[in-house]
Amino acid sequence: MKGVMRFGKKGNLSPRYIGPYRISKRIGNVAYELELPQELAVVHLVFHISMLKKCVGDPSLIIPTEDIDIKDNLSYEEIHVQILDRQVRKLRTNEVSSVKVLWRNQFVEEATWEAEEDMKKRYSHLFESGEIPN
Repeated sequence: MKGVMRFGKKGNLSPRYIGPYRISKRIGNVAYELELPQELAVVHLVFHISMLKKCVGDPSLIIPTEDIDIKDNLSYEEIHVQILDRQVRKLRTNEVSSVKVLWRNQFVEEATWEAEEDMKKRYSHLFESGEIPN
């Protein structure tokens, strides 16, 4: 179950890329210094080339950092928006129920499958209202 995420932490909901930000100068062969906004002042400005991605020209894919509500410790909390689907997988001896969850600031293609039991513990109000599709 993913709740609070940090930059650089691996997982389905970790932000892969934020930005775009302008490269201010090249440092050595494999490092670049970026011009980051004031909200990210605590982040070190120099990044290895493997951590950077060429800017995608489509502005609709860029999520502003103001919309994410980044805290001082560089973490943010993902909030569920909707449960899209439900599935039950049969294993040899038992069945595992999963729900497909759409998260805030994510596209439908990036929705994740989460264990239904964990979601019931955290968001029990969704299961009482009958909001889950069959």
